[in-house]
Amino acid sequence: MSIYVFLKLLGSLSLLMYGMKVMSEGLQKMAGPQLRHVLGAMTTNRVTGLLTGAFVTAAVQSSTATTVMTVSFVNAGLLTLAQAISVIMGANIGTTLTAWIMSAGFNFNMGDIVFPCFILGIILIYSKSSGKKSGGEFVFGLCFLFLGLATLRSNAADMDLGHNQAVLDFFEKTGHWGFGSTLLFLLLGGILTMCVQSSAAVMAITMILCSSGALPIYQGIALVMGENIGTTVTSNIAASTGNSQARCAALAHMVFNVFGVLWILCIFKFFVNAVCGLVGYDAVLASTDAAYAQSHADLLNFVLPTFHTAFNVCNVLILIWFIKPIEKLVSRVFPTQANDEDEDFRLRFITGGIMSTAELSILEARKELNHFADRTQRMFGLVQELATTTDEKEFDKLYARIEKYEGISDSMEIEIGNYLNNVLDGRLSSETKIKIRAMLREVSEIESIGDSCFNLARSFNHKNLEKDNFIDSQNEHIAEMFKLTNESLLQMIKVLTTGLWADAMQSYNVETEINNLRKKLKQQNVVDVTNGLYNYQMGVYYMDIINECEKLGDYVVNVVEARTDTKEKKQ
Repeated sequence: MSIYVFLKLLGSLSLLMYGMKVMSEGLQKMAGPQLRHVLGAMTTNRVTGLLTGAFVTAAVQSSTATTVMTVSFVNAGLLTLAQAISVIMGANIGTTLTAWIMSAGFNFNMGDIVFPCFILGIILIYSKSSGKKSGGEFVFGLCFLFLGLATLRSNAADMDLGHNQAVLDFFEKTGHWGFGSTLLFLLLGGILTMCVQSSAAVMAITMILCSSGALPIYQGIALVMGENIGTTVTSNIAASTGNSQARCAALAHMVFNVFGVLWILCIFKFFVNAVCGLVGYDAVLASTDAAYAQSHADLLNFVLPTFHTAFNVCNVLILIWFIKPIEKLVSRVFPTQANDEDEDFRLRFITGGIMSTAELSILEARKELNHFADRTQRMFGLVQELATTTDEKEFDKLYARIEKYEGISDSMEIEIGNYLNNVLDGRLSSETKIKIRAMLREVSEIESIGDSCFNLARSFNHKNLEKDNFIDSQNEHIAEMFKLTNESLLQMIKVLTTGLWADAMQSYNVETEINNLRKKLKQQNVVDVTNGLYNYQMGVYYMDIINECEKLGDYVVNVVEARTDTKEKKQ
């Protein structure tokens, strides 16, 4: 085999993998938000979760995208672990559609329709509608996929694997190890899938080797079984930086596939023969009669996807009744641990990197933004405690905590902002880009709220250094302003969660009350200072606090405007 033929084979495989990626991303860009809503809503029980996982995976043509998305949902608290396990089971069924698509590409001359479809794809991509552009990307991806399959088949024919003595000798030697042979190819399938991070690519290689007559069907199916284990690595990597529930969901994916492989190994020959019988292929006869194997080689491209489907369906039918025991098992491996208070102010939902598609990364960023806003509201709660503290040691302790959280708030802004900018660099629809820009504005304004909280704490600290206190009326007015400010923060958190205009209007009403109170207190302060109720310096500290609360209210309104000014708002 020349190096040129080998490079052509690798190039064809790369084209296939790129086609799968573009096709999947195009589908997810068309239906990403809807799929997120479906995955979050249609998981009320094990059956709906199973169907949802199968539907979403079949729609986006990527079990990896579905499992990573599911792990993210668990990390964000939108799915329970039990719901996630049922979704992942469904994803294993949905991913079998990919094998059938590839089987069609191998058994029919797709080259006759690929190039005309490229014309359709380019027309859609250059249309003004973002939905049509995404549809064009899907068409291009599908064309690249079939073109990759066609060139793979052509290159395999050039390599003449069925008569390549070196290849035949390897499979002949390893094929007589009995059960050890099955384990060897199982391990090879897992390692290959982990390396290329694409079970579709390994499935294509397996189909080529089997249909050429080089690889016996039993070893080929062992490779397919190894792919099922290798593909679980991605979700476990994605969950490695998540919380314990996310790691449990990823581990459940591995447990599901490993268990399936184990019970299949117990009845391996029987199950494979039964599957082969469904498509009219006699595996036993093919192993002894070379002429029969050669004349029926085309059937092997149907045997492999049939086995893949039967394996996953049977595995689901067995394990769907054991979701609770699986949940208990993985929870023992990764027990839930309560975070300390400092850790609660750090990133929680954004994990180790961008998800498999940028469209689906928005969920993590949105949850992290809401978490950030909730923590700034708690930071304001510390300021309220500071205002009423008379013990000097307790005051210093609270002030140090607020100062520390202000630094953490700055770090969170940078991390979330960098994450959103990385997402913005991905393949996004125009609507999604508008959402991300609005979220970038939100994170900046929320950080400014944290700055205001620290400015308030500094004003109280400066007042304490003067060894003087506010009079009762000042304390009452500050408490009244704090009450309105805290109400505006709580209302902002509600708007961030719902995106409803009605909630946004309530935020504007509270802001109006804050502005009116500040105006009133500013006028009253001049009168009180001139009447000698307190000195000018205490009046300055007093108005610094009032003005900072009004400024904080402005930041709140800016967050609300950014949230409700996007396509995410609901009437």
